[in-house]
Amino acid sequence: MGNRDALRLPVVSHGAEYLAMGYLMRRNILTYKAPPNNEGYDLIAIHPDPKRSGKQIRIQVKSRYQTDCDRAFPVKDKSFNAFDYLIIVFLNIGYFYKKRPSIEGMKEPEFYTLSNEFVRINHNIVDSGWQKVKTKNLNMEEYKNEKGFELIAEELNIDYPSREK
Repeated sequence: MGNRDALRLPVVSHGAEYLAMGYLMRRNILTYKAPPNNEGYDLIAIHPDPKRSGKQIRIQVKSRYQTDCDRAFPVKDKSFNAFDYLIIVFLNIGYFYKKRPSIEGMKEPEFYTLSNEFVRINHNIVDSGWQKVKTKNLNMEEYKNEKGFELIAEELNIDYPSREK
């Protein structure tokens, strides 16, 4: 299947950015959406108390909607200087490559929060000329879901929400 024949689901793709934003805010990381078509990053994360930190973190969000995808995602090396973290969202909305009904593959989304350094180290230019990060054979548990969001919280020095004693 050529790229021209790829199934495009813009609503689903935009949903990945909002899901990542929601999960970051759930962790008390104040997150704003960058303007549409912004080059290199999609979200900006800051400390919720402006008196505590002026630091901001630029986040690029990539998504794959297929549950049976190859666990790789495209990223161009020219964007390396534009983001601090990249969150890959595997939306897992169904099977699109297996000869089974799509809906049988539906499961919860997975988030992996990857540092710029991780992306640079694992970046590949494949035979077709595409620039990708392949994650299929990597141990990604330390970057998954809440563990990954915690990397951003730590960098922004945001304590886990709790009642003060």
